[in-house]
Amino acid sequence: MNIIALLNSLPGAAAQGLIWGVMAIGVYISYKILDFADLTVDGSFCTGGAVAAVLIASGMNPLLALVFALIAGMAAGLITGLLHTVFGIPGILSGILTQLALYSINMHIMHGKSNVTISRTQFDLLLTSASIGRALIVAGIAVLATVGILYWFFGTSLGATIRATGSNERMSRAQGINTNYTKVLGLVISNGFVGLAGGILAQYQGNSDINMGRGAIVIGLAAVIIGEVVLGRVSNFALRLGATVFGAVVYYAVLAFVLWLGLNSMDLKLFSAVTVAIFLAFPYLKGKYLKKKKTAVKEEQHASAQ
Repeated sequence: MNIIALLNSLPGAAAQGLIWGVMAIGVYISYKILDFADLTVDGSFCTGGAVAAVLIASGMNPLLALVFALIAGMAAGLITGLLHTVFGIPGILSGILTQLALYSINMHIMHGKSNVTISRTQFDLLLTSASIGRALIVAGIAVLATVGILYWFFGTSLGATIRATGSNERMSRAQGINTNYTKVLGLVISNGFVGLAGGILAQYQGNSDINMGRGAIVIGLAAVIIGEVVLGRVSNFALRLGATVFGAVVYYAVLAFVLWLGLNSMDLKLFSAVTVAIFLAFPYLKGKYLKKKKTAVKEEQHASAQ
């Protein structure tokens, strides 16, 4: 096996990891902060990419197109939030319904096409896969801006109410917090950054595809869990967001490694699912092992004392 080929693929994997890291931060907000199982992201990720690609193809500035990708993702999160809070539909079903509807909406956004191409030779894109160095810089700036904005926001009183809602909804209501409002706001913010990541990825790969968001929730969860397992439970909020991005980079580095080993590309989804399952189970199995070990030590001490 050519080790040089692996080393050459790692910068590209890092660039993709940073882009998907922005998406993973959105998943972190809904999954960890809001304690909401939101499956909207598979659709809102594509929505952001579709909006950005179509607007760029129409002549809009690529940076401004990302703003609209962010807004489109926020709109998707708003729909899920309203389905859950206003109509009383369970959270996971609300996300599934929105995700299902977004498939048709995304097709309409792309004018009935399953793919919209934005070639780097025609448009002055912010980043492309042809220039990995620039892609790393732009994606890195996007990550730092995302972490900085969210670190500031969740330090405000409004951000604190969202965190309180996810931590203990009943207690939050008892303290006078409108938990329906904070749930909707949290989902809007979460999917906004998912849509932003979709817009960035569309520019990076030079197109928006109707299936580009399929499995996004798995990648997002993988990034969150890998970041926690590898870096541990850090107390600083900014570091927790950074750990999530780090998890996304590790995930894509591992993918590059297994592809280098010769894994069939059609098995990547299976590999992703297995990887997420392993990292999800790791904290539980580790705790169970430590508990068993602690019990054995106590029994041994008790036996020796007798």
